[in-house]
Amino acid sequence: MSFNTFGRVFRFTTWGESHGPALGAVVDGCPPGIALTEADIQPWLDRRRPGTSRFTTQRREPDAVRILSGTFEGRTTGTPISLMIENTDQRSKDYSDVALAYRPGHADYAYDAKYGFRDYRGGGRSSARETAARVAAGAVARLVVPQVRVRAWVEAIGGDAIDPAAFDDAQIDANPFFCPDAAAAARWEETVDAARLAGSSLGAVIACEATGVPAGWGAPLYAKLDSELAAAAMSINAVKGVEIGDGFAAAALSGERNADAMRPGNDGPVFLANHAGGIAGGIATGQPIRLRVAFKPTSSILTPVDTITREGAATQIMTKGRHDPCVGIRGVPVVEAMVALVLADQALLHRAQCGLI
Repeated sequence: MSFNTFGRVFRFTTWGESHGPALGAVVDGCPPGIALTEADIQPWLDRRRPGTSRFTTQRREPDAVRILSGTFEGRTTGTPISLMIENTDQRSKDYSDVALAYRPGHADYAYDAKYGFRDYRGGGRSSARETAARVAAGAVARLVVPQVRVRAWVEAIGGDAIDPAAFDDAQIDANPFFCPDAAAAARWEETVDAARLAGSSLGAVIACEATGVPAGWGAPLYAKLDSELAAAAMSINAVKGVEIGDGFAAAALSGERNADAMRPGNDGPVFLANHAGGIAGGIATGQPIRLRVAFKPTSSILTPVDTITREGAATQIMTKGRHDPCVGIRGVPVVEAMVALVLADQALLHRAQCGLI
C-alpha cells in the first residue's frame, strides 16, 4: 500500500507521474463557501513553473490548472476539489539509460527493491514534477487561513549563504533564486551557472516563516504543530533535513539563553526571543513560525557516476534530459505550500476541538 494522502481534516491526495498525461490533487475537507477559481491557484503554480530561467530545468510546462469538481458558481461546496495539471512537454526518450541502470542518489534502486517494477521516465512519482500538485493544493489551503502569511526564500546555495543584515523582502520575487539578498543572488548566478555547465548540481537551504498564526493551534503529542511541519517538509522530494526555530543550534545553548523570555503585553505576552520557532510543546505561541529545510543536490546529472545495472553489473551512468541544476530553487513555493497545508489542517483541528479558529 502506498500513501499518497496528507492531512487529518484538511486532506489532499496527489496523483500522476512526471511523464504521464497529467497530474493533480484531490483536496478534501475544505469548508464550503470559500471563493475559489483557477485564478486563485495559477499565480502560485507560476512561481514553481519550470523553464522560467536558465537556472532551472528547461522543460517547458504551462502548468495550467483546471478545477474539475468541488466548486459551484465560484465557491467551494464542501465536496472533494479535484485539480488537474496536464503534462505537455515530456521527453521520455531521454530516460532510456535509466531503464537499464540506477541513478545514484535517486529513488531508482529503492523503487525496484520495493515494487520490483518502476516508471523510469523522469522518475515517475519520485520526480519533483509531483510537487506541482502540492502547490495547487496549497493555494486552496491559503484561502482557508487568509489571516496567515506564509513566506519562504532561499537562504543558501552550495554552502554560500545570504547576509541576514542585507535581508530585503522585496528582493525575494525580484530574482530567479527567491533570494532576499541582492548580492548573494548575483554570486549565485555564477555558482549555479558553473554547476550547470559542468554537468553537476548544488544543494540549497530554504527558510520559511508563517505569521498571523494565533496561539493555540497544534497539539501536545501526536499532532504537534512542529512534528506535522517537519513531516510535511520531509515529504518533499530531495529534502534531507528540517529545523524548527534554532534547530540543531539550540543544542549548543544554555537553558537561560534558549528560553524565549516573556514580559506582560496589552494582548498577551511579549516574547523577547523566538528560539523555539513559534511553537512550544507542539502548540503555536502566536510568534512567527520559523523553519529551515535542506535540499540535497539534484541526483540527475550529466557527470558520469559509478552504479550498477538492474542485473547487478558494474557500469556508469550520466542522466540525459532537462534537470534543475539546483532543485532547491523551485522548492520555495513547494515549502510554502506544505506549510500552508499543515496550518489549514491545524486550524480546522483546533476549531473541531475548541470551537474557534
